[in-house]
Amino acid sequence: MTFTVAIVGRPNVGKSTLFNRLVGKKLALVDDTPGVTRDRRPGAAKLIDLRFTIIDTAGLEESGPETLQGRMWAQTRAAIDEADVTLFVVDAKAGLTPADQTLAEMLRKSGKPVVLVANKSEARGSDGGFYDAFTLGLGEPCPISAEHGQGMLDLRDAIVSAIGEDRAFPEADEVAVTDVDVREPLGAEGAAEDEEVEPEYDETKPLRIAVIGRPNAGKSTLINRFLGEDRLLTGPEAGITRDSISVEWQWRGRTIKMYDTAGMRKKARVQEKLEKLSVADSLRSIRFAELVIIVFDATIPFEKQDLHLVDLVAREGRAPVLAFNKWDLIEDPQAFLADLREKTERLLPQVRGIRAVPISGQTGYGLDRLMQSVVETDRVWNRRISTAKLNRWLESQQVQHPPPAVSGRRVKLKYMTQVKARPPAFMISCTRPEALPESYLRYLTNGLRNDFQMPGVPIRIHLRASENPFEGKKKKR
Repeated sequence: MTFTVAIVGRPNVGKSTLFNRLVGKKLALVDDTPGVTRDRRPGAAKLIDLRFTIIDTAGLEESGPETLQGRMWAQTRAAIDEADVTLFVVDAKAGLTPADQTLAEMLRKSGKPVVLVANKSEARGSDGGFYDAFTLGLGEPCPISAEHGQGMLDLRDAIVSAIGEDRAFPEADEVAVTDVDVREPLGAEGAAEDEEVEPEYDETKPLRIAVIGRPNAGKSTLINRFLGEDRLLTGPEAGITRDSISVEWQWRGRTIKMYDTAGMRKKARVQEKLEKLSVADSLRSIRFAELVIIVFDATIPFEKQDLHLVDLVAREGRAPVLAFNKWDLIEDPQAFLADLREKTERLLPQVRGIRAVPISGQTGYGLDRLMQSVVETDRVWNRRISTAKLNRWLESQQVQHPPPAVSGRRVKLKYMTQVKARPPAFMISCTRPEALPESYLRYLTNGLRNDFQMPGVPIRIHLRASENPFEGKKKKR
């Protein structure tokens, strides 16, 4: 991107609505409740012929630095320091408040170019608030309606005037095209599905990882430890994270794009509209990630909700890895680890062999092993097996344990092939597929895990009836 723009303002003036308008997608959560946004969220913006990076921020609420509002404002200050231009959004409908005056004074002292934006200017009675904005001493306000898309051309001209045409329109060969978004599907069904042999596993390809878990399990703290900075808002309060925020970093020369998500409670406890939006945002991140780290609180592991989350990831076909966080609070680690291994095998049979790593996001313990487990799981998730090997294996499995006879007729398994990877999926051609019991499919699934070294990832087996060449033909007399 050519330059960076931060959107700032007091709560509920329409910052996230403007952010969504500029990025062209509903990435940021929007609600009438003040203070929805807490972390700073970057995005790739397009405004007429301008291309730049936009950062959505939390609203200004004056409070002590140790409070949640104070930590939110620290994130906003970091966005202002990072940006080249600041869009200062005020509410033309509601008029100015003392918080607007305080923020205007702060932006003047920052020395950065500021574009004053009077949002909600389409509303009746907004003229008074628009003219009051002149008193902030930041130049002429730009009237817009972020919700309806009015005034975008004027906003474009104001940004170009603030940043300068040389910076706004660099040479074409200097602009790096890196517009990738979390909401775009990854094509997780895998490429070249009709080819029998795929290229070897690429050790350098970027990885997309979603971090999920119950509220206050330590997801944001874990990601901050990976980054080596306080990039995401953390604290003792449960449910701080609301938006799914993506961050990018390098691990052993490999690009990692990691998504922090809101904590997910039991569905019956989710009553507020805002929490429902946060959970829906987290579910989208799971669908569009490649791997999912499920963070367990090691002090209270294997809650019912933890098991539901693992099952959700397996049903979505993502590659799961367990992280037992807060390991620094465990008194007898060796005995506790043995107990966790036994419970993992017993309570999660649908992903038998899943990799589980004890970690501490607070101290950094076990993070390198966690990433190594993620890479190994991704390797298994992308694995393909040749048809010849699968059919030899299928024949040996039937010799050891033949399919059961149903209504006096035995089901015949004739042919097997892998139809896709990510996750591994197989097709078996057989007679009477509806008669094959689920127990025999579990037998085949566990055999695939053991014989082809595919632990801890979901495996799909589809049955297809073999075609009868004489079906539909009348018998000749």
